[in-house]
Amino acid sequence: MKMAEEIKTENGASEAESNEAESTEAQQSTAAAAEEPKQAAAAGEASSETAAEETPAGTEAASGAQPKNPNMKWYIVHSYSGFERKVKESLESRVAAFGLQDKIGRVVIPTEPVTEIRNGKKYTIERAFLPGYVLVEMDLTGFRAGGEGDHVWHVVKSTPRVTGFVGTGNDPTPLSEEEVNTIVYRVNVGKDKPKLRVKFEKNESVKITEGPFANFTGIVDEVNEDRATLKIMVTIFGRATPVELEFGQVEKVA
Repeated sequence: MKMAEEIKTENGASEAESNEAESTEAQQSTAAAAEEPKQAAAAGEASSETAAEETPAGTEAASGAQPKNPNMKWYIVHSYSGFERKVKESLESRVAAFGLQDKIGRVVIPTEPVTEIRNGKKYTIERAFLPGYVLVEMDLTGFRAGGEGDHVWHVVKSTPRVTGFVGTGNDPTPLSEEEVNTIVYRVNVGKDKPKLRVKFEKNESVKITEGPFANFTGIVDEVNEDRATLKIMVTIFGRATPVELEFGQVEKVA
């Protein structure tokens, strides 16, 4: 994220003095523009909490773009659960403040779309599927050897709401290519088929809303959370018949 500072100038001139006020405002804007680079350089640590330019968190991981620095690897940073977005914003601000764009690359919160049912209506939201973790692409060359990697490590570790790294002690362990691909795959699959976030229980009554058995009611016999499927016992011609359906094909009977 690029740090930015908003400079607001209040114009208290009356309507009768508008011409003079416009001239004054132009002079102030010119002076402010001249001062802005100095203010941005001095902001440093103080602007670590500046809001970042929002990018859908999962898209960077799924883009497959190559890092500018070939020595960059993916690491996982621990954060307070629920503050992943704040950590991303703060870290991106610090990267810009310290001029570490060549050492710290993409900062990613792996997310997936989740469909919730509220009052009979479906709503799709983005949910972090690794709560409390943020992926950071960085070059730690020279870490623990007095090199620049020590500085990079410190900048990330001292980011507000960061508690540490995944690794041994305080030594970050890079993700393997297989682990990165697993996360990318989950992000991409989630885009095409959002998960349905709803809780079903055995022996619960449900109504089928899609397919050849639409409008039939049945009893939940089995719940497969991993596949998001149900085995429903539906009475057809007086006989209980098992039907396998996805969570999104049924609704709870009030």
